[in-house]
Amino acid sequence: MSTDEQFMRMALNEAMNAYEADEVPVGAVVVLNDRVIARGHNLTEMLHDVTAHAEMMAITAAANGLGAKYLTDCTLYVTLEPCIMCAGAIMHSQISRLVYGAPDPKKGFTLVKADLFPKNLKVEHGVLEAECSRILKDFFKEKR
Repeated sequence: MSTDEQFMRMALNEAMNAYEADEVPVGAVVVLNDRVIARGHNLTEMLHDVTAHAEMMAITAAANGLGAKYLTDCTLYVTLEPCIMCAGAIMHSQISRLVYGAPDPKKGFTLVKADLFPKNLKVEHGVLEAECSRILKDFFKEKR
């Protein structure tokens, strides 16, 4: 198993925490020097806050943990393609690398036909895509 898959599995564990809390199951981890420094999952229902996405929770926790607003040299692993709001936070936090699992054809940042990220931000996708998609499909199937 690759390092990216290991960290995405940790993000999937966070997504499962969200699932169990009846939140949309998206999870995220922030990694610095091959060490997880922050975790997050969706908390929008619990906090009654539309901005409490997994990425936002993880970015905030990482910044607080480092005592710095910029997350240069960090990688964000997230199970679902970030929305435009989260893409803005990723850009402003100066994360160096974004890795996501499943695409989000309804609300993902790739729907915007603009360069949202600086050229030095590396974006990779499709890591454990089937598993990241499955947890979301299972959640919404139960809701119907």
